[in-house]
Amino acid sequence: MNKRLLLAHRPEGLPTEDTWKLDVQPIPEPGEGQLVVRNHYVSLDPAMRIWIKDVRSYLPPVQLGDVMRGGTIGEVIASKHPTFKEGMYVSGWGGIQQYTLTDGQGMFAVDPSLVPLPTYIGGLGMPGLTAYFGIFDVCKIKEGDVVLISGGAGAVGSVAGQIAKIKGCYVVGIAGGPEKCAYMKDELGFDDVIDYKNENIYAGIKRSCPKGMDVYFDNVGGEILDAALARLKLGARIAICGAISQYNSDDFYGPKNYSNLINVRGTMQGFLVLDYGKRYGEAVAQMGQWMAQGKLKTREAIYEGIENFNDTFLRLFNGDKKGKLVLKVIED
Repeated sequence: MNKRLLLAHRPEGLPTEDTWKLDVQPIPEPGEGQLVVRNHYVSLDPAMRIWIKDVRSYLPPVQLGDVMRGGTIGEVIASKHPTFKEGMYVSGWGGIQQYTLTDGQGMFAVDPSLVPLPTYIGGLGMPGLTAYFGIFDVCKIKEGDVVLISGGAGAVGSVAGQIAKIKGCYVVGIAGGPEKCAYMKDELGFDDVIDYKNENIYAGIKRSCPKGMDVYFDNVGGEILDAALARLKLGARIAICGAISQYNSDDFYGPKNYSNLINVRGTMQGFLVLDYGKRYGEAVAQMGQWMAQGKLKTREAIYEGIENFNDTFLRLFNGDKKGKLVLKVIED
């Protein structure tokens, strides 16, 4: 049988258990040109909170009664598809379910002998790709830049900071709590850290970036974005990757210090990893090389059980995780 997580209703604020419905259906059979994937892991991402809102966004909202959208990785167990054969491992948008019936669109093959499967939905998946293109194409980093990254211990921020270090930048990470700050500095090699839960964010940025920053990679929005806007250097670049501090609110906190972009002739640009699809291979090859050389580290926080989806999902918002949040849905 196939356990599937359906969207039951649209929450106000944080999702609760009754936001979802666990549904059980027979494992599907492939038709001509189709394949069935047994999903081992699913990706839990902050953007999911946007997808269940009935608002205009870069993707249509998940409809009530539909399987929750999500990235997956698993094994092809049945196939009538010319490209994807039984026994192959594939990653794509399989949804929060144990088995996915698909025509192969948006799926790509991966090699489980190179890195662990969860890494393909973490450091070599959407979060890693987001960090790669955000740092290079949006932030346009160069050696010697002072780079500030919010959510620096998270799936995207941790990779973005390490890439900036590889390219000779001075990197400061923002996170909440001493454990995450130690992770950024001691394990990831960030030059300095700011614990926004235990120090004033304005004072922390001034201490770590006394002359301001050339680049700010924003994953959280809200007050931290406002504080960064106040400390920009001439020609600063800001990449708007996410705003996780705002996703459970219908009343977004807008920045008050945006006019400083005029003073410093700075730029602030939003971006989506979906726009770089033709270059995914380039990014995966480069990051894979850095991993093999020991220059780039990734961490997946893995939890188990599709029944535990909501409790695990909430870890994105209460900060109770480090690195990429992954849910194991296969039952051994």
